[in-house]
Amino acid sequence: MIRAGLAILIVGVVAVTILALVGDAGHATITWLGWRADMTASAATLIAVFAALLATVGWRTLLWILEAPQRSERKRAEVRRRQANETLTRGFLAAAAGDGSEARRLAQKASDLADETPGLVRILAAQAAEAAGDVVATHAAYTAMLGFPEMRLAGHKGLMQLALAQGERETALRHAQEAFGETRSARWAWRTLLEARLAAAEWPAGLELVKNAQDRKIVPPVTAERARAALLAALAAQLELSPDPKARAQALESAVDAARLQPGFAPGVVMAARLLAAEGKVARAGAVIENAWKTAPHPALWLAYRDLKTAETPRERARRLTELAAQNPGHRESRILSVEAALIANDGLAARQRIAALDGEPVTARVAGLHARVAFASAQPDEARLWLAKGMSAPQEPDWTDLDPEGRAFAYQAADWARLVITFAETGELIHPRHERSEKSLNPLPELPIAYADSAPFITADGGEPMLYPTEEAGYGDDDGAGQDAEPAPARRRRRAGRLASGTRAAK
Repeated sequence: MIRAGLAILIVGVVAVTILALVGDAGHATITWLGWRADMTASAATLIAVFAALLATVGWRTLLWILEAPQRSERKRAEVRRRQANETLTRGFLAAAAGDGSEARRLAQKASDLADETPGLVRILAAQAAEAAGDVVATHAAYTAMLGFPEMRLAGHKGLMQLALAQGERETALRHAQEAFGETRSARWAWRTLLEARLAAAEWPAGLELVKNAQDRKIVPPVTAERARAALLAALAAQLELSPDPKARAQALESAVDAARLQPGFAPGVVMAARLLAAEGKVARAGAVIENAWKTAPHPALWLAYRDLKTAETPRERARRLTELAAQNPGHRESRILSVEAALIANDGLAARQRIAALDGEPVTARVAGLHARVAFASAQPDEARLWLAKGMSAPQEPDWTDLDPEGRAFAYQAADWARLVITFAETGELIHPRHERSEKSLNPLPELPIAYADSAPFITADGGEPMLYPTEEAGYGDDDGAGQDAEPAPARRRRRAGRLASGTRAAK
């Protein structure tokens, strides 16, 4: 109304101004009901303007009076809406704080106020009952949501969580399955189904779920790829134990696929290399490990790489391991491997020089054992004993604990694989179940006496030479392996028992 009045007034002012500027006031005559009025055009214009303004004001006033009931109703609705929003907010806060009684009171109040948002009222009622510990009311509230298409997903999730809390796993999985089938974006339902499949060691079903999630874009591609690699490795570990040749062939295929998808996933790479070597494909197994070493070195990798060939001299083996370390020279494992290669070649001077690169490393049992072996190889028995003493109280390295006392790498249980799949998929990091359980790993300390004896040689209890590091059957003496038959039988048995390979050796 104000805008219309201003427009009329502006038009009148403009008209009067134009008449005044031209210098001709004009003449206007109005005849109405026998009355006649003579006036100038300017006066007539002003009268018309004011009449129009008066009519507009009168009309708008009449409309304002007629619309008073509607305004009053809108006012009450707005106040009610504000009260409903405030009640819902307070109710959700009470439910989140665990104040069940207050949340239920506010939920009841909100049901009388929030006519426009019945969905929020139902959710608040369910959460309030849950906070109050009323299982029956909670179940009823979530069940009621299933009758509304827009609330079915929330209802299934609430019923799933309630079933899990009561230990009814089958019921929870049924709700998760229904929710996953109804929408393409229910990540919580997918995660629940995946964890159930992993807990049951159903690796093929887990692979299908991961593929489905990737197709639906529930998880990022990199997460799906890491999950697939870990699941394939778990499947290979399961099938490898089967006596069926077809199952072992499938295990090889799964392990190779895992190594291809994620070269940095050491369990899959070690398994692929071991199975390839068992099939006589030593060169391909070596290439798989070399590719993995460039990405993420792990002690199990170089130990498996070492055991790929058995009919070679110590110098040949040392040269091969040195070449592997050169694939990723800046990594800590490569620096350790270069020292190992020098020890295998029986080159104490080179080992002493190379171990200097580890001076800044924290003292772990593995590092202390390596220092002890280098000191012994350098004819420093007292220094070797000192490092042995340090190593006995030093902490273990998590990566090293992936090797059990028999030297098998990643000999995990099904539950360990299940956790590994989830963790590696989400973070790209390996877990170390054996380290978490404080289980014994392959002893990183050499079998040397730690008691001091002046000029006493290092000998074992049976009179043989000490085992400086667990190796395969080949000796570390002459390069051509001569004299191996002359080695004392107990020492040979210890070397065989200390072998680090996680599976059967492949022939050269």
